[in-house]
Amino acid sequence: MLPAFWAEEDGDIPAVISQVGNRTRAEANANANRLVRALRARGVQAGDGLALMCSNRPEFFEAVAAAKRAGLRLTTVNWHLTGDEAGYIIDDCEATTFVADARFAHVARRAAELAPRLRAFVAVGGAIDGFEEWVSTLAPEPGVDIDDPIVGSTMLYTSGTTGRPKGVRRPPDPRSALDVAKLTQYRGGRHVHLCTGPLYHAAPLSFSLTAPAAMGVPVVMMDGWAAERTLALTEEHRVTHTHMVPTMFHRLLSLPDDVKARYDISSLVFIIHGAAPCPVDVKQRLMEWLGPIVWEYYAATEGAGTLVGPDEWLRKPGTVGRVDPPDHVRILDAAGSATRAGEIGTVYLRAPDDDRFEYFKSPDKTEGAYRDTHFTLGDVGYVDDDGYLFLTDRSAHLIISGGVNIYPAEVEAALLAHPAVGDVGVVGRPDDEWGEIVVAAVEPQAGVEPTDTLAAELVEWCRDRIAHYKCPRHVIFVEALPRHDNGKLYKHQLRAQLRGEGS
Repeated sequence: MLPAFWAEEDGDIPAVISQVGNRTRAEANANANRLVRALRARGVQAGDGLALMCSNRPEFFEAVAAAKRAGLRLTTVNWHLTGDEAGYIIDDCEATTFVADARFAHVARRAAELAPRLRAFVAVGGAIDGFEEWVSTLAPEPGVDIDDPIVGSTMLYTSGTTGRPKGVRRPPDPRSALDVAKLTQYRGGRHVHLCTGPLYHAAPLSFSLTAPAAMGVPVVMMDGWAAERTLALTEEHRVTHTHMVPTMFHRLLSLPDDVKARYDISSLVFIIHGAAPCPVDVKQRLMEWLGPIVWEYYAATEGAGTLVGPDEWLRKPGTVGRVDPPDHVRILDAAGSATRAGEIGTVYLRAPDDDRFEYFKSPDKTEGAYRDTHFTLGDVGYVDDDGYLFLTDRSAHLIISGGVNIYPAEVEAALLAHPAVGDVGVVGRPDDEWGEIVVAAVEPQAGVEPTDTLAAELVEWCRDRIAHYKCPRHVIFVEALPRHDNGKLYKHQLRAQLRGEGS
C-alpha cells in the first residue's frame, strides 16, 4: 500500500519511466485502485491468484500494486514460455485473473485455454481475442484509494530446468519490500533506479520494482538490455541504483574505452547483483571503473542467504558474504554431515521460523528440499576460517573427470579473463576413458574470428591460471550461448548441443 502513501506525499514525481510511456506516482496509484475495483466487479476476491505476463512497462507496476492491496496472490509468468508452458503455470497457481501483454497474444490465448479457473482476462498494450483491454477495463472505475486494503502475497515459479516448474509459496509479508529498501538506503527524492532485467524474475521484481516503489523512488524500465543503452539511460536520468547480473558486468567492461568515456555515469552510487557466480576478475575491474559501489547477495525465491558490501568483498575477493549468525548456513557432505572450514559441500540455508516456503501443492518436493531447519538450493561451496561463504558451483553442474571433481565456474572465470571471450559455458561431455571431459563453448567478442589457433590459445591461457586437469580438452565456438535473461546459463541445453542431441 506504500504507493498510495507516496501518491499523497508528492503525486507529480515519476513512478515509472519507460519507452512506451511514463506514470507519475498519482497516476500509477489511481490505476492500481481502478484495477482492484474492476476485478472485484468481475468476481475476483481476496485470496485469489493473479497471473501477470507482461513486458517492462507501466501497467506491470500498476498490476503488482493492485494485487498487493487487493489481497491477491501474484504470479508473474515468463513471456518466453510456450503457450502450454505458461498455461501449466497459470492453471497450477490457481489464478482467477490473467493480465497479459498483447505482444505475447499467441502465447496468452493458448495459456488461457489451459486455465479453467480464470474469470477475468485483461490485455495490456493492445487487443487479445477473448480479453478485455486495459484502458476500457479501468476507465469506468474511480481512482481514489480503496477503503479496505488487504495485503497480498507473491508466489513465483522456479525456472523448471529439471521437470515442471514449482510454485514457491510464502505467507504475505508487508515488511519484505521495506527490508530490501533499507539495504539499498533509498531516498525517494534523490534516487532513481534503473531496471535492467525482466520483471517476471524474482530479483528484478524485488530490487527493481517493489523496493523502489516502497520508498517512492522512480524506476526507469529497460525493455531488453544493451550495454551502451545502460550507460545512456544512466546519464539521461541520473540513475543512482540498479540491479544487474554478472554477464552484464562483462559486457559493460567489454565496451570500447571511447564508448565508456562518452557517458557521465557518476550518479551511480549502488549496484547489487546475484543470480549467478561473478568471476573475481570481472568484479574487481568493475569496481576499478565505477568505484566501490557493488554489493552482492546470495538468495533465491525460497529464502535469503548472505550479503556482502564492496569494502568487505575487496578484503575477501570471491565471497558472497559472512555467515551471520553462524548457524544460518550449513555445509554438508554427501552423507549429511557437517564439513570442516574450507571443505566443499552442499550449501544449506536456515529457514525462518515463521515464514517458511513451501512448493505449492508439492509436499514431497518441499520435504526433499529441507534437512531439519535448513534447505538447499543445490549450490556447492564452503565457509572459510573467518566465517565467509564462497560458492564454487551448483551440484548439477559438477564434472567428474578421472574421478576428480571439477567445478565449471572456476574454468569459466579463467576463460572470461581473456580479451577475445565475450561469454563462455563449460560442461562435461561423456568420455569412455575419463568418464567426462571438460568442454568449453565460447562466444567470441564482436569482431573476433573463431579459429583453431584461438582455441589452442584459450587452452594455454587456462593452463597458465588453473590446474591442468581442470582445463578444457576442447574449445568450441558458438554464435550465442543458451543463457536466460536472468543471467543463468541453461547448462542442460548446452550439454545437449555439445553432444549433438539438440539445437
